[in-house]
Amino acid sequence: MRANPAPIAGKRIEILLRDDTGVAPDVTRRLAQELAVRERVQALAGFGLTPLALAAAPIATEAKLPMIVMAAATAIIPSRSPFILRTAFSLPQATAPIAVWAQRAGIRTAVTLVTDFASGLDAERAFKERFTAAGGSVTAELRTPLRNPDYAPFLQRVRDARPDALFIFVPSGEGAPLMRQFAERGLREAGIRLIGTGDVLDDDILNDIGDSALGAVTSHHYSAAHDSAENRAFLAAYAAQAPGQRPNFMAVGGWDGMHLLAEGLRRTQGNTDGERLVAAMAGQEWISPRGPVRIDAQSRDIVQDIYIRRTERRDGQLWNIEFDRVERVGPMG
Repeated sequence: MRANPAPIAGKRIEILLRDDTGVAPDVTRRLAQELAVRERVQALAGFGLTPLALAAAPIATEAKLPMIVMAAATAIIPSRSPFILRTAFSLPQATAPIAVWAQRAGIRTAVTLVTDFASGLDAERAFKERFTAAGGSVTAELRTPLRNPDYAPFLQRVRDARPDALFIFVPSGEGAPLMRQFAERGLREAGIRLIGTGDVLDDDILNDIGDSALGAVTSHHYSAAHDSAENRAFLAAYAAQAPGQRPNFMAVGGWDGMHLLAEGLRRTQGNTDGERLVAAMAGQEWISPRGPVRIDAQSRDIVQDIYIRRTERRDGQLWNIEFDRVERVGPMG
């Protein structure tokens, strides 16, 4: 909004912010219904977790409202409504590259540890399929509760199994206790390497996680350390609004979601008909702070580069430093 303060194709974009609590699909459904019927909005956007996005999908379909998913990552989400577009990522998309990299890095056996909900199961399946296809072996598959998990007993099972690596996926924000308990249980000293998706080492909490994160290798579509002119501009704009804070992958998903909507309005010359807006947004491509991205015209899901990163300390802070890249990865549902 502040980067594009002028009206777009004669339309002024106004954000109506609603808090769905982040955990209650019924609340998300009710708020989406109120926004569609009472507020008569022209688009829905946000959605941090898969159950919340799925709860709003029927509302978008019935009201013919574009629905931009900026964070939720289960593969099936865009298929649940012809009005959904995604500027986040899918878990299979982020997971497959680390599975292939692990085999190339000499990892032959792995245990998977994921949160037991749709996105976690997506990550588990994608890792096992790609890792075993490359010649590796998954010796155990562990699943933790979505709420208030105690990772200690699961990590003890991992230590007892002694795999070459532990692959992990947990929702953003859960990385700190998992990494701390990984260190406390001495898994690194036991020779077990830590790999996973970038949700575990979210940029905005990475410094709080501390030294237990050092050396972990993850795959993701965005790191605040990404070296590009577009990301430097994004970091500056973010710092102007949130001094001292670091943007994470949800922030870049929101930034790109607003860009997608604005470009859709330009292409329709301000026409807010839902079907026309979706058609104008599908197929768009641009250079994001994360790198080149495209909204696939058929699936309405995002195509983007996925980066392999290692957590390192630089200038007194922890960063996810990219050292490899897989270009133009599709949603891989």
